[in-house]
Amino acid sequence: MTGFLFPGQGAQYVGMGRSLCERFPAARAVFDRANKLLGFDLAKICFDGPAEELTKTDISQPAILTCSISALAAMGNPPAAAAAGLSLGEYTALVGAGAIDFDQAVPLVHDRGRYMQEACDLRPGTMASIIALDRAKVEQAIHEASPAGTVAIANINCPGQIVISGEVAAVEKACEIAKQLGAKMAIKLNVAGAFHSPLMQPARVKLVERLRSVEIREPGFIVVSNVTGLPIQTPGEICDHLARQVTSPVLWEDSMRHLLGMGIREFAEIGPGKVLAGLMKRIEPAATVKNIDGAETL
Repeated sequence: MTGFLFPGQGAQYVGMGRSLCERFPAARAVFDRANKLLGFDLAKICFDGPAEELTKTDISQPAILTCSISALAAMGNPPAAAAAGLSLGEYTALVGAGAIDFDQAVPLVHDRGRYMQEACDLRPGTMASIIALDRAKVEQAIHEASPAGTVAIANINCPGQIVISGEVAAVEKACEIAKQLGAKMAIKLNVAGAFHSPLMQPARVKLVERLRSVEIREPGFIVVSNVTGLPIQTPGEICDHLARQVTSPVLWEDSMRHLLGMGIREFAEIGPGKVLAGLMKRIEPAATVKNIDGAETL
């Protein structure tokens, strides 16, 4: 069987989902449902933009989830051997596995995006990608930069690519130190704020409360958590991990190695973009990743 991978925020682009909806009524029905749940025309923003609107945190999150679930619907909602999603994509994975209903997930991630943006406004921050430096040296750079402010690892994406997040001065200092320690590059990212860092604590507090209103069930297939890189199964565990996720690093490489350790070598990246396929090539070149962004089916 195939492992499903679901993209996170940043994968969005104007026009996403259009071809699926033109060819598959089941895909269009998913977008129509999201429009009703949100009370505005999410499909129009996805298909026609403007890009500035689609990029907003509280719009891009339900947009990407809806686009991915519409692709699953076009495929006939097949089961997976296991699944994982990058940050926001973990919610999509849980919907695909039947742990959270789509009708509850769409407004939930809309609120999640709003909470995260509010946290960004409250404590401005930034993120940076550290290229070609191992985890121990990135942690050393963070430790040495900590007098300048809050900074933490946000994503461990693949060998040679780790993202850091925090207050601007601290991130800039950590980038300088990382280069001194041998990083090939340290690139500041164009993001709204310090996602997956302690600066997101206000969002986590609100999300904990919001998750109490969501019915969560055991997933129908294995879903691997961003927080631990290991499967999550019980409703309580899922709720806890989703709340922790906004302030914790995304252990994507660990998550992929767990799926690979299960013997999975064929994957489908379901939703916009091909970022996760690129990361998998760095983690396990022998694995294959098929992109289900257009009208392909497994």
